[in-house]
Amino acid sequence: MSSNRVAVITGAGKGIGKAVATALLRDGWNTVFCGRNRRALDDAITDAGKTDARALAVVCDVTKPDQVDDMFETITEAFGRVDLLFNNAGMGYKASTIDEIPVEAWNEVVAVNLTGSFLCSRAAFAAMRRQEPMGGRIINNGSVSAHAPRPGSVPYTATKHAITGLTKTLALDGRPFDIACGQIDIGNALTEMAVPMTVGVQQADGSIAAEAVMDVARVAEAVVYMAGLPLDANVLFMTVMATKMPYVGRG
Repeated sequence: MSSNRVAVITGAGKGIGKAVATALLRDGWNTVFCGRNRRALDDAITDAGKTDARALAVVCDVTKPDQVDDMFETITEAFGRVDLLFNNAGMGYKASTIDEIPVEAWNEVVAVNLTGSFLCSRAAFAAMRRQEPMGGRIINNGSVSAHAPRPGSVPYTATKHAITGLTKTLALDGRPFDIACGQIDIGNALTEMAVPMTVGVQQADGSIAAEAVMDVARVAEAVVYMAGLPLDANVLFMTVMATKMPYVGRG
């Protein structure tokens, strides 16, 4: 059934973002598919099929403050409120030791993963605290890299640790305004980006090995659960991972 709940998903044109946006739309959330590629967003909405809830594609580069502000203005004009933000847009850089990483690559990863989450959270928080009824939920896409890095992943891992700090602070600062904030840390969901894991990726001991993966639908189901809680309850941190991936144990 459709409702007046409004969800905003960044990086919704493919991968985890597309899976989560589709699942929320099918669960009755009016869903904003946000990304930089209009065709990918339109295709994602088409692939979701016919639903009672409304889908809206909004082209936005989350690293640009003016574009983020314009997006949330568009959303409030279209739907009247914002109930959920899933900060999903993200990127990494090829496995490299820190001395091999160009400063430009560092700046780009920080801009997308961290600054983008800050800008979207800032705009969503402002809308949530001023709307009637007040409140909403922000879910940040962390990573198991927020707890344990892969070799050669300084930019990505550093930003995911920073996302944890953002999550905790928003969870605290949102209390007076009924704004909940949680984080989902994902390990080896099978998306286009994760395909190399099924072939072979570098391990902590320097070897190359294939890793277990899971269906990205499990991530979407987890986010729908987190999103559906009443605002007096919050999943602060959830880890959803392929059961047999090499994460729990010694490197």
